[in-house]
Amino acid sequence: MPTYDYKCAACAHAVEYFQSMSAAPRKKCPECGKSKLVRQLGTGAGVLFKGSGFYQTDYRSDSYKKSASADSSSGSCTGDSKSCAAKGGPCAG
Repeated sequence: MPTYDYKCAACAHAVEYFQSMSAAPRKKCPECGKSKLVRQLGTGAGVLFKGSGFYQTDYRSDSYKKSASADSSSGSCTGDSKSCAAKGGPCAG
């Protein structure tokens, strides 16, 4: 159930009500008693991610995963010519 913000058009009193989405909007101001209460438009709540981790790489496309695995297994030279030559990389020469 959402929280709705209301503001009285007569006395400018602001109040919040926790009510269901299907409930009728409130009309009577709790401060002055007049039926001038107006529901305010809200921007909504932000999304909260809770848990042990939401990373940018969690939901990569299949094409990205394939190209990343091809890059890591291509045997590129990292500067260590012994290990590069042992892996058959471009420094093996």
